[in-house]
Amino acid sequence: MSMIFGVPIAVLSGQLLLGLINGAFYALLSLGLAVIFGLLKIINFAHGAFYMLGALCTVVLFNTLGVNYWVALILAPLIVGVVGVLIEFFLLRKIANEDHIYSLLLTFGLALVIQGVLTNIYGVSGLRYPIPEVFRGGVNLGFMFLPYYRAWVIVAALVVCIGTWFMIEKTKLGSYLRAGTENSQLMQAFGINVPLLVSLTYGFGVMLAAFAGVLAAPIYSVTPVMGANILIIVFAVVVIGGMGSILGAVITGLAMGIIEGLTKVFYPEASSTVIFLVMVLVLLVRPSGLFGKEA
Repeated sequence: MSMIFGVPIAVLSGQLLLGLINGAFYALLSLGLAVIFGLLKIINFAHGAFYMLGALCTVVLFNTLGVNYWVALILAPLIVGVVGVLIEFFLLRKIANEDHIYSLLLTFGLALVIQGVLTNIYGVSGLRYPIPEVFRGGVNLGFMFLPYYRAWVIVAALVVCIGTWFMIEKTKLGSYLRAGTENSQLMQAFGINVPLLVSLTYGFGVMLAAFAGVLAAPIYSVTPVMGANILIIVFAVVVIGGMGSILGAVITGLAMGIIEGLTKVFYPEASSTVIFLVMVLVLLVRPSGLFGKEA
């Protein structure tokens, strides 16, 4: 049996795959947080709840209406995105000019309410969602078995992450988004509806979390607390990459997933804390994050 550093290649490649899958989810969720904070300066502690809502919405649509995976992949993020727009319009807009701590506390409270209500309805035992027929099975690469759905998750996450970065950084729409949040009065003077732009931006960031939830539904047990379990890790990833850095969120999310996977192979005891250790080291050396702008 082939070995690398005393570890069988099959074990190492398997953990790297798991790390890459986790990294894909970290990247998508971190991207949504980075979009919301980078453009709106809102610390969105309800992000994990929106991720959970995306997964739960997928299961409920399938169980009640028979909505298939491909429709849910579009419909669930849109439904959750509309919820996000309404939250921004009726709640977050009221504290738009206050300190960041107010948005953190408000969204944290919202997350607890959403989680609590859905726990009373669905419990915490978990709901299952079947893997789509087209993605059942996998391919033997010789040194490991690659499930088709896992490969799809990685590809889909990368496409959405790169597409979002390109839209925000390289298109006219992205320049409007950045300008509208940096100098809203000037943009309103040019006839741009800045409040609507802010609501749609928040809704889009929420949709990214819900999209990750749809991708997660066939892999993980869908419970009302699944968002709380991943949220702290995702915030650590955003801090490492740099608060508000779109590219930093994507690269750091993928990298942290791989580092976490490798740690499970070589030092399993530290696998649950390695991301936070990296965060501490980065903050000591570069407080603005690896890709963040220095104050």
